[in-house]
Amino acid sequence: MGADRLGARRPVPVRAVAYAACGAVLLTGCASMPDSGDLRGVESTPRQDTQVRVFAMPPPKDAPATEIVQGFLEALTSDDPHYETARKYLTEEAAKSWRPELSTTVLAGGPGALSDHSGSREEASDYAVTLTGTKVATVDARQSYTPAEGEYREPVHLSRDAKSGQWRIDVPPKGVVMGKSDFQRNYMSVNKYYFAAGTPDAEDGAGPRTTAVADPVYVRRRVEPVTQTVRSLINGPTSLLGTGVTSSFPAGTALAKGFTSLTPDEHGKLTVPLNGRAGRVGTKRCDEMAAQLLFTLQSLTPAVEEVQLRSGGDQLCSLSENRADTVAVRSSAERPDYLYFIDDEHRLVQLPSGSEGTRPEPVPGALGEGTTEFRSAAVSRDEHRAAGVGLDGKSLYVGSLVPGGSLGDPLVVSGGETEEQGLTTPSWDAWGDLWIADRDPDDPRLLVLEKGAGDPVEARVPGLDGSVEAVRVAGDGVRIALIVEKDGKRSLLIGRIERGEKAGERPTIVELRSATPELEEVTAMSWAGDSRLVVVGRERGGVQQIGYVQVDGSAPEAAVPAALTGVNDIAASEDDGLPLVAYSEDGIVRLPSGMQWQKVTKGMAPVYPG
Repeated sequence: MGADRLGARRPVPVRAVAYAACGAVLLTGCASMPDSGDLRGVESTPRQDTQVRVFAMPPPKDAPATEIVQGFLEALTSDDPHYETARKYLTEEAAKSWRPELSTTVLAGGPGALSDHSGSREEASDYAVTLTGTKVATVDARQSYTPAEGEYREPVHLSRDAKSGQWRIDVPPKGVVMGKSDFQRNYMSVNKYYFAAGTPDAEDGAGPRTTAVADPVYVRRRVEPVTQTVRSLINGPTSLLGTGVTSSFPAGTALAKGFTSLTPDEHGKLTVPLNGRAGRVGTKRCDEMAAQLLFTLQSLTPAVEEVQLRSGGDQLCSLSENRADTVAVRSSAERPDYLYFIDDEHRLVQLPSGSEGTRPEPVPGALGEGTTEFRSAAVSRDEHRAAGVGLDGKSLYVGSLVPGGSLGDPLVVSGGETEEQGLTTPSWDAWGDLWIADRDPDDPRLLVLEKGAGDPVEARVPGLDGSVEAVRVAGDGVRIALIVEKDGKRSLLIGRIERGEKAGERPTIVELRSATPELEEVTAMSWAGDSRLVVVGRERGGVQQIGYVQVDGSAPEAAVPAALTGVNDIAASEDDGLPLVAYSEDGIVRLPSGMQWQKVTKGMAPVYPG
C-alpha cells in the first residue's frame, strides 16, 4: 500500500445565483443574474458580491472517488444554508450523523488530499483519503474563532453504494474544513453584546449603570446572517467572556417556532418573535434584551434602528436607537474630550480630541505643573484624575485634574534598577480602578489600585509564561490586554478579569490567549474599538508594521493604517471616529481618517482616556 497525492484538483461545477431576498439588509440592490456560472476550483472561488450566492452542484453520475472528495470539499465552501448539497456526497447514514455546525477548521490553503490505495484499489468497494493542510484557526459550535497552528490530517473514507454502485463518503471529516481565502469569502465577524457582570453604579447615580461588552463571533456571510446572529446572541456568550458577563435573555429563550427569517422593515425596525420563556419578563429586562439585540445587529448592519420583541403574538417591548444608551453604554460610543501626552518638559498636557492646529496645554493640577517629571501617564475614563510614572520609571503618582491639586507620595515604587525594569504605563478601567505592571525581575507583579488609591493589590495571572511589558484594560472593564515577553519574543495576550466579590480581593486574569500568533515582536498596542486593538509589531524577519487585530486573534475587515517608521507608542480611542496617534521618531503624530500621518508637536507617550 502506498500513499500518493491526488492530482491537481479538477474544477467542480458551482452555480452562482442571485440572492433571493432583494430587500435583505445586507443588500444594496438586486442584479439580474444568468442561470449558470463559471467553473471554479475549491480555492479559486473569487470573493463574491454580497448579493450573489454560490451553490455547488450535486455529484455527477458514475463520478470516480477522487471527484466525489473534490465535490464534497467544494460544497463546503458554497452558500447552501444547511449543506444539503454536501450531504449528497455522503452515504445515507453518514449524511444523518454528520454535524457541520459543530466546528469549522481553517487552513492556510485549500485542503490537500493524500490517497491510500494500490493501483487497482479504486475498482474495489472502498477508498481511503487523508485530508491535509496547515491549520490557521478553528471556529467552534458557538461560532467563536481561535487561532490554531500545526498540521491538519483528517481521514475520509468512501464506499460504493450497494444498489447504485456510486461512490459516496461514509466517513466524512469532522465539521467543515476550508482554506483561508474561502473562509474570508464565506464568513464575517459580528459583535454580540452582553452586560458586564457586577458593573458598579455610576458615582453620581445618573446615567446608565450597565456596560455592554462585545463578544465577536463568525457567521456565514450570505446565509441569513441576521437570523444566525440573533440565534447566536440568545444562545449565550463564548468562552472568551464566560462568567464575566450576563445576558438578560431568560434560560430557554429561543426564536419562536415557524418563522422563516428575520428582516427589518423599510423603516429599519426589526421584529423578533420569541418563545414563551421570554414572555414573562418585566419592562426593564425586556428593554435590556432589546438593547442587546440592537447593539448586536448594528454591528452587522446600520439598517436596524429599532428592535421590537414579541412572544405569543403579543408585543413585549420596543427599543429605538436613541433610547438604547439609557439602558446600557458601549465604550465605543463614549467620545473623550481630550488626547493626552507627555511634552518635552515632561509634563502631562492635553489637546482637544480630534482637533487640528491647537496648541497643547498643561492639564490642571500637579501633573501639569512640571514640579514632578513624568515619562508616561494615564487618564481616568471620566477625565477627572490621572496617574503618572516618574521620569526614572520607578514611582507611580495619582492626582486630580483640577487646579491646585497635589500629588502626595508615590503609591507604588518599583525595585527595578533601570527604566526598562520599572513600571509600565498605567491603565484605568471602567470601574475607576488603576492597573500597572512592575517589571522588577526580582519581584514582577501585575498590580491594581482600587479607585486609583490605597495599597496596591497583586492580581493573579495563572499560567502566565513570561514578563508583562505593557497593560491596557478595555473600556468594558471585563477584558485586559498584556504584552508579554518570553525568550526575546513579545506577544499580545488577551484575558478576562474575574473580580472578587468583596472590596480588596485579588482579581484573577483567566482565559489568556494570543491575539497575534503571526507576530514575533509586539512593541505597542491600544484598544481601538469594542473588540479590536491596534498593534505595532513585526513578523519573523519582517519590518515594523501597524495593523488591527480582534480580541479573538482574527484579522478584522479594516483598512491597514498608513506605514510609519520608528513607532514607540500608539494610542487609539474606542470611538473609531478619532484619529490614531503615535509617538515616533518625529514626535507626536496623528493619522486622520483616509489621510497620511501628520506631525503634531514634540512629546511622547500619547494616550486617550483609559
